[in-house]
Amino acid sequence: MSDDATPRLGLPYLAAAQAQKHVTVNEGLALLDGLVQTCISSRTTTTQPAAPHDGAMYILPPSATGADWSGRPADTVMRFEAGAWRAIAPTDGWMALILDEDSPVAYGGEGWAPIGSYITELNGLARLGVNATAEATDRLSVKSQTVLFDHDGASVQVKLDKAATVDTASVLFQTGYSGRAEIGLCGDDDLHVKVSVDGSTFTDAVTVSSSGAVGVGVGAPTSRLHIGGCVRVASFTVAALPSASSEGPGAIAFVPDETGGATLAFSDGMAWRRTADRAVVS
Repeated sequence: MSDDATPRLGLPYLAAAQAQKHVTVNEGLALLDGLVQTCISSRTTTTQPAAPHDGAMYILPPSATGADWSGRPADTVMRFEAGAWRAIAPTDGWMALILDEDSPVAYGGEGWAPIGSYITELNGLARLGVNATAEATDRLSVKSQTVLFDHDGASVQVKLDKAATVDTASVLFQTGYSGRAEIGLCGDDDLHVKVSVDGSTFTDAVTVSSSGAVGVGVGAPTSRLHIGGCVRVASFTVAALPSASSEGPGAIAFVPDETGGATLAFSDGMAWRRTADRAVVS
């Protein structure tokens, strides 16, 4: 900027004893009209428009073409006024709304960029909606096909903290905004896996107490493993039994066609044996 204009917006100064002062004043008003609450038609248009409306503004992309656009630096602001184009060099801190993107941008050392790229910290927000509308209860709402929580060089954790033991800290899975499964600390400090067919009545499928006891189909487990119903193991014919060594010692299977009748069998690490008499399955 020169000594004849303001340093940031380039508004022309009136000179002492200047004639036709209205010309200078009107030039400054025209610049203010474009640079205050700036609206940019586009920053990707490469060809100079043939018939722009009065007051139209563009940010030049690289290699723009046209009698008035060609050869000018990228990121220059071009304003059409009274039948002519005027080039305006932006300075750090200018902001504008890009109309064909419906996006606000700001000018800095890297050129024009989305305003969000200049925001490094946000605190005290009452609500935040990402492609969604945040509400009084759902103060953070995100509508996305996936959500990524990435590490920052090492481990990563997602933390859900509740105020008291009787409260709930859980992840709820829904269909049509109706709950179908829930995992978390639900009303106590045990880990619950719950399921529901209607979103209102939930059944504990698995409960792991804070002491490490596991309950399947029951509430709080009363022993190290508490199963509230029959246990079913995988069924294999004699010919289809997997390798006892690969399954490892302690594996259990049901063999319906074993000699002498159906039986439970266990792996000793080398062979499958009938639980009744420890004879090898044959």
